[in-house]
Amino acid sequence: MARLSDLIEDFIKSLIEETEEEYVEIKRNELANIFNCAPSQINYVLETRFNLSNGYIIESRRGGGGYIKIIKRPVSKDWMSKLISDIGDNITENKSRLYIDTLLEHNLITEREAALMKSVLNEKILPVSQYEKPILRAILLKVMLAELSNNLAKGE
Repeated sequence: MARLSDLIEDFIKSLIEETEEEYVEIKRNELANIFNCAPSQINYVLETRFNLSNGYIIESRRGGGGYIKIIKRPVSKDWMSKLISDIGDNITENKSRLYIDTLLEHNLITEREAALMKSVLNEKILPVSQYEKPILRAILLKVMLAELSNNLAKGE
């Protein structure tokens, strides 16, 4: 069974896909009513699933009903650089999978490429100590993203 956060995320993404615009405006309280949850649950989803690293910009408007504007940010070399810098010196396997899923969602990689990237970053195959695995995984993911960014700049 899907978690509430996943359902809210899927709902918002479907709204974005259905619109002709590059953004969607929602009312946090109305969305909370639809999902019968606290508005803080909507905030959690927006902060964790629709952040800059995931390719979205959130604009909040006070007054006038409290609309929240979610903008799907176009992919650029700057965005890729931000993604790379956000990784830091180490990363868990689960978090690396989220980065790869974001690339897939933005049509920067294919399903096959995503599967290959995930297999390279798999906890079980990294040939180093448990302590070094997150460090090696971060290095590998950054190298893959840098190459993808270079190809993006070339228009490939």
